[in-house]
Amino acid sequence: MASEEPERRPLLAATSGALDAGVAGADTRQRTDSGEEGRGATGTFKRNLGTLEAFAIVISIVIGSGVFTSPGSIDTNVPSPGAALLIWFVGGVLAWTGASTMAELGTAIPGEGGVQPYLKYIFGDVFGFLAAWTWVVAVMPATLAILSIVFVESIYSAAGVTDQGGTLLHKLLSIVVLSVISVANSISTKASTRLNNFFVVTKFVTIAAIVFAGVVVVILQLVDRNRTVGGGDWVKQPWFGYRDSANPDGSVTHWADVTQWELFGYLSAALYAALWAYSGWDKAIYISAELSSPARQLPLAINTSIPTIILCFITANAAYYILLPWNVVSRTDSVAVTAITRLLGPAFGILAAVLICLVVAGSLLGNSFVAGRMAVAAANQSWLPKPLSIVGRIGFKPEERETTSDAPVNAIIVSTILSSLYILLGNFRVLLTFNGLGEYTFFFLTVVGAIVLRYREPQLARPYKPLIAIPIVFALVSGFVVVRGAVFAPIPAVVLVGLWAAGLVFYFVRRRYQERGLE
Repeated sequence: MASEEPERRPLLAATSGALDAGVAGADTRQRTDSGEEGRGATGTFKRNLGTLEAFAIVISIVIGSGVFTSPGSIDTNVPSPGAALLIWFVGGVLAWTGASTMAELGTAIPGEGGVQPYLKYIFGDVFGFLAAWTWVVAVMPATLAILSIVFVESIYSAAGVTDQGGTLLHKLLSIVVLSVISVANSISTKASTRLNNFFVVTKFVTIAAIVFAGVVVVILQLVDRNRTVGGGDWVKQPWFGYRDSANPDGSVTHWADVTQWELFGYLSAALYAALWAYSGWDKAIYISAELSSPARQLPLAINTSIPTIILCFITANAAYYILLPWNVVSRTDSVAVTAITRLLGPAFGILAAVLICLVVAGSLLGNSFVAGRMAVAAANQSWLPKPLSIVGRIGFKPEERETTSDAPVNAIIVSTILSSLYILLGNFRVLLTFNGLGEYTFFFLTVVGAIVLRYREPQLARPYKPLIAIPIVFALVSGFVVVRGAVFAPIPAVVLVGLWAAGLVFYFVRRRYQERGLE
């Protein structure tokens, strides 16, 4: 019996249990996809979500603060606006390769909780636990903390205040915003997805308004070439020609004097900022257990949402370069508000800030939605305390009678508490690096696992199977992101390693306790 336990099997070795799970997963998919409703399938949540809901959740999570705050940091690290747009395109394609690989695993290996079931299946129980532990105690709380801080910062920026991020009032307001979103997610899955759909519309409206403003400026400039409207540089300077970059600290980068090695470092930093803006591309797999037909709906949701996001990001950034002088783009962290304010005045700048707040609120809602489900999946694996798997109510013991809600209330409360601690103890830049290191470490392991699985279990049913080059490209990039982040930010890396060590202690102590309980 003990020899069959997944945590004790050799790493990278196939087991009969694993193969049985794959067959069972394939059988379940066949029943579901053929129209035999997944209500009878095992799992914590009902299979009541469709492609549109999955599409909306990915859109809502990914289109957040990044497209409105990252352009400045990307522009600082590239020699031309054209290069910046290429970085946005490359970042989107890389996110797409990662999402496609996750879709392959999501349709081949059944389970709740995103990457945890895949790592458990491929590498063993300990790896699955560490992924769950990292997401529950580090990645998702840090993400929610970042978005809450950005929400409040947008309000401050609209009022012309930009130096209050470290104050207690700013932090407390961030916690209030987070708490409101958590309450909204505690009602029910349907209520959350309906509210999420509203935020998705808001996101498209905001980006469409920015792009429309850019188009209007282009038309006015073409009609009267002597007229001064918008930034002006877009029509006077070459989009791919070297131009000196003005940095936020007042220094200037002379790109003609930069060596090839230095240029590589700058471009790497720009790509890192773009990947942050695209973060959230993996979140569709977190609700694969709630899709009525995941083998069909998951790839469809990913292959429609990610290209849509890439298009939105590139057109919005092109509009920024049309609306603003190019030396302004690199020096602001609120590029959208700055652009609208310069074009239409302070009143419209405030309106832009309000819309961006709604966009960030949508990302908060989507990430909070996912965070609770991550904890539930980990509790169902007995990695975390069982009360975290309870849905529909607050408490320590599940009730036998049905509840009107299917929201993981206990898990949402724990996530809110952890996120509040990150808000109080951290700041935007540190949390951003910490979050990226945690995420991409396990993205790297998961995608490498997908490559290993192609050769270890070629017979595994894969309803969606992208070219092998896709996971290989993403593995190389994600590995680079982790190494670069650890080298340039050693303190968050050490904290993350410390959390992993604490997690391993928790894992083995809990397993010993469970074994004694069985005896």
